Amino acid sequence: MLSSNFHRKEVNVKANFRIFAAAICVTAVMSHLTCRPLAAQATAENKSPEVELDTSAGKIVIALDAEKAPKTVANFLSYVKSGHYNGTIFHRVIPDFMIQGGGLDAEMKEKKTKPPIINEGGNGLKNVKYSIAMARTNDPNSATSQFFINTKDNGFLNRSGRNAGYAVFGRVVKGLGVVDAVSKVKTTTKESGDRPGLPMQDVPVSAVTIKSAKVIEK
Repeated sequence: MLSSNFHRKEVNVKANFRIFAAAICVTAVMSHLTCRPLAAQATAENKSPEVELDTSAGKIVIALDAEKAPKTVANFLSYVKSGHYNGTIFHRVIPDFMIQGGGLDAEMKEKKTKPPIINEGGNGLKNVKYSIAMARTNDPNSATSQFFINTKDNGFLNRSGRNAGYAVFGRVVKGLGVVDAVSKVKTTTKESGDRPGLPMQDVPVSAVTIKSAKVIEK
């Protein structure tokens, strides 16, 4: 999960992206094979599908880029259509950085996920304000269901020479004010629902819940 001087800030920010639950280890080849049918389906149906997140703070509409991030979009849509995101929370909010969600329920327990996918961080899409990207562990190919919405331009998250990057796969097109509001909520430290005694930082005091997620029919 995306889990003083410049170096300390950078380390803290990168550490916050780490997912506390153990990531499922699979090879890049298996991830590729697992996601290929879904990716083909997503690009064939619509290269720019839109998803609505109906949250307790308001509605957010995300336009996905299935042309540049086919596997990531297919993966995200599979979680949307299965109802995985319903009832999950934005469990990490860092002002002037990002809001992260898609994996934990209201009891701070991580939901079961599908196998991880290949990192499409080199697709040309950048971690700019209001873009949506996949959260992951230090393993570049470990993203599952969790995502984050950038609340400022975060160029250091883009792929570079020695940085695998965080894969952007769309952008918020409606509900920008909702994203801004969530990014400003008061946060605290709460105990992990999966590991009693393990503190989780930057958790909203009052839960910001994704009540439902659906594909917008065009």
